[in-house]
Amino acid sequence: MYKRVRLKDTVEVPPEELGDVSPDLVKKLLQDKLEGRMDEDVGSVVTVTKVHDIGEGTVLPNRPGVYYEADFDAVTFDPKMQEVVDGTVVEVVEFGAFVGIGPVDGLLHVSQISDEYLAFDHENQQLASSESNRTLGVDDAVRARIVTKSIDERNPRDSKIGLTAKQPGLGKHGWLEDDRQKREAQAGD
Repeated sequence: MYKRVRLKDTVEVPPEELGDVSPDLVKKLLQDKLEGRMDEDVGSVVTVTKVHDIGEGTVLPNRPGVYYEADFDAVTFDPKMQEVVDGTVVEVVEFGAFVGIGPVDGLLHVSQISDEYLAFDHENQQLASSESNRTLGVDDAVRARIVTKSIDERNPRDSKIGLTAKQPGLGKHGWLEDDRQKREAQAGD
């Protein structure tokens, strides 16, 4: 879920920039420092949007820059447990598909995609069912539910989000449309 939050953090302004400590400079420094960083409380910082206040500068011994505390707005992405998300398959591997949901990827394990057996087709980089001829590949749109979440603040790339698509209303968008059309045809009979 995307949220706009108000945060405080400290930035180091390098000596060559001390002549113009403006909200624009502090915003750029905050973006460089925070964008892509994961935090257990606010999620992943997508971008810093506005700097409201810049505090007094502090000089630290043996450090060339000046440190300023800033009050600012940021857009964050904080995936919640059991949240239904739409995403795009970014990679298919033997054990499942990685789905881009906002600025992070979640794993849709092969056992959580369908009740049918899905085999990995290495040549076409997709998971395929021999029963229904359904396939899941890169760039396919998917609706899934977040079932596990482990955030690693030190190494955001090591954060893990587990997804499932085995419940009604979840799965590849094309499959959902096919199922809807089948239900409508059966209701019309």
